[in-house]
Amino acid sequence: MSGEGVKRCSRCKQHRPRAAFASNRAMKDGLQAYCRECSAVYYRQRQEARGKKPRPRVTAPEGHKYCQRCGEIKPHFEWDRNKTASDGLSTACKACRAIAGRAHHLKRNYGLTEAERDAMIASQMGLCVICLKAPAVHVDHCHKTGRVRGVLCFNCNSAIGKLGDDPDAVRRAAAYLEGIAWKPTLVAPGVYQLPS
Repeated sequence: MSGEGVKRCSRCKQHRPRAAFASNRAMKDGLQAYCRECSAVYYRQRQEARGKKPRPRVTAPEGHKYCQRCGEIKPHFEWDRNKTASDGLSTACKACRAIAGRAHHLKRNYGLTEAERDAMIASQMGLCVICLKAPAVHVDHCHKTGRVRGVLCFNCNSAIGKLGDDPDAVRRAAAYLEGIAWKPTLVAPGVYQLPS
């Protein structure tokens, strides 16, 4: 070290201000041996040697950040906040996080990949299998077994859910719509006979 506010980088051998070094409490002076630039180069070399692809270094204008997932530079308002990050922003933009969140939801809740869901929709010709009118967008599953049954429109999916996933209730609803009166008959106090 050749001065109070200066330190020599042990990699590039240049004297740099102390602010050019990251902190390291294990070191005698409390700073890393390599300056930040040399540390970044060294990190990239180590990652490449391990067969990993290090993230590209992209400079963005003030108030903007580069998204690693979509490869676009976006303004800060298109990012979620992250207090633990050095810049206070998440590692991916809001749009990319939403896409990843939907994929994670499909896998976690239904055990499906997006490709498997898209194949199901294609096998249904893109339509809800109940109403045959609206686009199929909601994965439907049995709440008892967890088995995926198909992809429905919002209205049909919520309708069978509100009928409690009960095939008998759906049959009674269909009979009612067809004009068949479905009324239980009182045969004794508190005892009703259901129509067949």
